[in-house]
Parts: sequence; C-alpha cells; structure tokens
Amino acid sequence: MEDGEDFGGVSDRSYNKLVSQEEPTPEEQEFFANQGKQKVSMSLMRPESSCNHYQRLTFLAVFAIILLAVDIGLGVHYNKLTSGQRFLTDMNNELDKLQTSYNAATQRKTEANKLLAKETSEQQLAKWELEHQSRKIKDYAKLTDEIRLQTAGLKAHMPMIKEGCRHCLPGWTFMCSRCYFFALSDDLLNRPWHAARQFCMKHGGDLAAVDTREKHLAMIELVNIYHDSSRSFYQSGFWIGLRDVEQEGTWKWLDGKRLAGSYWNDGEPNNQGNEDCAAMYPRSNPFKSWNDASCTHALKWVCEMTPNTAS
Repeated sequence: MEDGEDFGGVSDRSYNKLVSQEEPTPEEQEFFANQGKQKVSMSLMRPESSCNHYQRLTFLAVFAIILLAVDIGLGVHYNKLTSGQRFLTDMNNELDKLQTSYNAATQRKTEANKLLAKETSEQQLAKWELEHQSRKIKDYAKLTDEIRLQTAGLKAHMPMIKEGCRHCLPGWTFMCSRCYFFALSDDLLNRPWHAARQFCMKHGGDLAAVDTREKHLAMIELVNIYHDSSRSFYQSGFWIGLRDVEQEGTWKWLDGKRLAGSYWNDGEPNNQGNEDCAAMYPRSNPFKSWNDASCTHALKWVCEMTPNTAS
C-alpha cells in the first residue's frame, strides 16, 4: 500500500509539476476561455443548425437539378427549333428548286403544245391535200374511162356514120336499117315530148319506135356513150315515140301498135304525177332503162326515119 501511495504521490507531484511548468499566460487563458465559450455555444446550437443547413443544401441541390433539367430541356428545345428552322429553310430551298423546275417544265410543255398544234395543223392540211389529189386522180381516171369508152363507141359508130352518109341526112346515124338522130348537141336544148316530136317531124321523121331487141340494144349503147354525165339522172333521158294518153296503162307506139316487148326499170311505169310519155335513160343494165315521165318534162330525144335508097 505504501508503494502505491508512493506511486500516487509521486504521480501527483509529477503532474502538478508539469502543470505548473506549462501554466498559460493571461492572453492564452483569455483565448482558451473564448474557445470554451464557442465550443459550448456550438455544442448548444449544433443539432438545429445542422438540420437547417442540410435542408438548405438539399433544396439548393434540388433547385440546381431542376435548373439543370430546365436548361437541358431548353437546350434540347432550342436544338429542335434550330433543326426545324434549318429543315424549313432546306424545304423552302427545295420548293424553290421544284418551282423553278416546274416553271421550266411548264414552259417546255407550252412550247411543245404549240409545236404539236403546228405539226397537227400541217398534218391536217397535208391530209386534206392528199384527199384532194386522190379525188382529182379518181376524176381523171373516170374521165379517162369515159374518153376510152367514147373512143370505142366512135370506132364502133364509124361504119354506121359511113353508111349514114349514103342512106341518111347529115348528123343522122344508120343502124338496124333505119336512120336515127340523137339530140346530143348542147345547141339543142331539152324539150317537152310534143316539142321533140315536132323537131323530128320537121326533118322528115318521128320519135323513135324501139320495137325490137336489136334496135333497143343499139340505141341504149349510144345513149350510154354520149349522155352528159354532168346532168342529173332525171335530166339525162331521151324521149321515144311511146305513150299511154288514150288509156292509162295501155302503151302504144306512134303508129298505133301496142307495146309488146318493154325494158322498164324496176317499179316503172308508176304514173306519178300523170306520167304518160316514155323515155330511155342511160343505165349499165340495158334491160332496165325505161321510165315513164310527164310529157311536159324537158329531155333530149331520139328521132327515127326511113333511109334513102342507096344509089
């Protein structure tokens, strides 16, 4: 126990000695006193101040995050707007290019339409001219055929003219042992049936009596050759000496003989408008060449007379 006490005493003396040796100055004592007060003050205020400070830091952090998010959003939105603006600008540029191309294409189309219209007009004109030339060629071919036919008729008619010089008056044709006059000249205007008969009687004959097949075929051949093709069909007939004035439907020649063989066209005679006189018309079918007509109608005519005795 003594040892312990000694140890304790020695210790206390040593500590007191150390303390006494490091005893602070008045300034240090004042400093330590103030530090002690601050520690006490801080120890008294720490829990509540720490909580408020943490809340403020948290609020500031959240607010900063919100500001950052807003800033990021605004940046993204601005980038989108900028991209959209650039896109609109590019689109406007493309539209301008397309509009320019469209205008150029429209101009080319207009010019092409004008050229097409001109070409179409020229083509139509050429088509009409071709049709005109084709008609002329057909007319020339028809005229050539008519001239050829007339030439052949004249060649066939030459012997009859030669014989007519011996047996008939000038201008009359000798055939089938009779003399015939065809009123073909333009100087001899169309006449009614009675006026045509008076012409024939004045020259020593009468309207022709076509009372045999041979006479009919010879006469219709000359009518077909020499008729005026420019006249209408109803103006191209030739009066013959046949009528039914005494009794309708009873046709007689001028010498009083009743008609035996006839060459009426289909549906003729039909007596439309009191048609009592007969006429011969140019037809390709010689067996359908007669029509009845009004005696007052003006036509050409065929005269017949007895030939002179040959010397």
